[in-house]
Amino acid sequence: MSDEDLRISADRVLARLVGDTTGSARLREDQWRAIEALVADRRRALVVQRTGWGKSAVYFVATALLRERGSGPTVIVSPLLALMRNQVDAAARAGIHARTINSSNAEEWDTIQAEVAAGEVDVLLVSPERLNNPDFRDQVLPRLAAATGLLVVDEAHCISDWGHDFRPDYRRLRTMLADLPQGVPVLATTATANARVTADVAEQLGTGGREKPGDDEGSARALVLRGPLDRESLSLGVLRLPDAAHRLAWLADHLHELPGSGIIYTLTVAAAEEVTAFLRQRGHTVASYTGKTENADRQQAEEDLLANRVKALVATSALGMGFDKPDLGFVVHLGSPSSPIAYYQQVGRAGRGVEHAEVLLLPGREDEAIWRYFASLAFPPEEQVRRTLDVLAAADRPVSLPALEPQVELRRSRLETMLKVLDVDGAVRRVRGGWTATGRPWTYDAERYAWVARQREAEQQAMRDYASTAACRMEFLRQQLDDEKAAPCGRCDNCAGGPVPHRGVRRFARRGAWRAGAARCGGRAASHVADRAARGRRRPQGPYPGRGEQAAAGRALGRLSDIGWGNRLRPLLAPQLRTPRSPTMWRARW
Repeated sequence: MSDEDLRISADRVLARLVGDTTGSARLREDQWRAIEALVADRRRALVVQRTGWGKSAVYFVATALLRERGSGPTVIVSPLLALMRNQVDAAARAGIHARTINSSNAEEWDTIQAEVAAGEVDVLLVSPERLNNPDFRDQVLPRLAAATGLLVVDEAHCISDWGHDFRPDYRRLRTMLADLPQGVPVLATTATANARVTADVAEQLGTGGREKPGDDEGSARALVLRGPLDRESLSLGVLRLPDAAHRLAWLADHLHELPGSGIIYTLTVAAAEEVTAFLRQRGHTVASYTGKTENADRQQAEEDLLANRVKALVATSALGMGFDKPDLGFVVHLGSPSSPIAYYQQVGRAGRGVEHAEVLLLPGREDEAIWRYFASLAFPPEEQVRRTLDVLAAADRPVSLPALEPQVELRRSRLETMLKVLDVDGAVRRVRGGWTATGRPWTYDAERYAWVARQREAEQQAMRDYASTAACRMEFLRQQLDDEKAAPCGRCDNCAGGPVPHRGVRRFARRGAWRAGAARCGGRAASHVADRAARGRRRPQGPYPGRGEQAAAGRALGRLSDIGWGNRLRPLLAPQLRTPRSPTMWRARW
């Protein structure tokens, strides 16, 4: 097939994908270049383009064309359930049969795998966590790699240590890339990667060597397509208020003025729940969306926002990558993310299909305490890593996380992240029943971990600078993403002389009742804290029985992020906050 015929076929698939019955839909030039590289040249490509540019169109059109040529199914590694659901729906519009394997549909895995083996599935979406599941890794993944017609790595910045949302499970992709048969094209996509992350991901994509005999050395390198990252619909602004009570009261007073429906981001689960409760008390139709929200409730919340049945979802970063609502009218942050790249990724949810969307950051004094806490969850010191390896090496059978936790004095989530990194490095292996040591030599890369920590500190300083700059805010964010075409936007508060919301501050200052109500919301009666058994956690079994005593049920007197209590507790606990154990809670039990 000639290039011209291939382009005509590609535009026809695009028309089906976007529901164009007139036949006028045309691919962007870089979309076509990526599709041509994947389908005609069987190359590896990295597409770095702004949110809403149409990256998913590239892999769905390429899938349709490759399937017409007899290629195997496309495998998309996708990080979030919300993103998977959107992709399955989009694929169906183009006549592409998509299925997904993730933690929420375990009862369907056998059926789906049988459909893939029978050639009935065009696209299989897989969560990165599946790549390190023992059964999936050892039994399904090798067959999948052998049959794959196209591998897509969505949100590819997660591969990189330097990415704002690095995930150890994504590093398993390096092994899958190396095991792909010769000539299998690979596409990586992201909207948030600076030059360092782009180079790192492109280098990893190039691990497959030359695509076919006779190729020159240049064709072995990944094709990188990077476009300008401006979002012409977004109006960025920053509003500084004295404390959390002022911020929440201001939001309650102005939420109805923001265009359409949107997302209110908070830094912690506790804050999301408190903000949701307060806004509901004030008559606003909102819902909470966090990592602790049940899957069915998450899906319902997504549907309610898509249908504009709620004014906003009050969310943590769990509602980040991939949520697709073209007419989302605003994004408000109650508290500042620690990275301008992560911030740009979240605000990119707004304004994808409308001419104007409001983006507002309300930074708080407690933000940096929360940043310090999450920074403390970085890769543990060498002593704790070695202790973990020693415990696993001395065990005569796999050791579960609950059994390992008290032996190495690491909290569960931090321990699991560390083990995933060690797994990819080859020092440990996840098997049925827990973890084992492989006995392979392993070196603690202190220099790399220190470098990553310095990059995180630089990102935090950049967020301080973003909040205080008098220059164009959009230009600032684009510069942080190494966008060579960054220029003043003419729309942000600094360019336009102050956003509309600022004009309400003086009016708001006279409304003391709102602030008092917000403060009372944060000073409510102490909340119940269940003991571990009541939370449904099983006590560890086996040779490492875990802690002999567990704290009983009690009450949380206050949270450091509370609207009322937080500002009083943080000064009292300032020495402890230098090495925080939790960003949100100070507990007393009786």
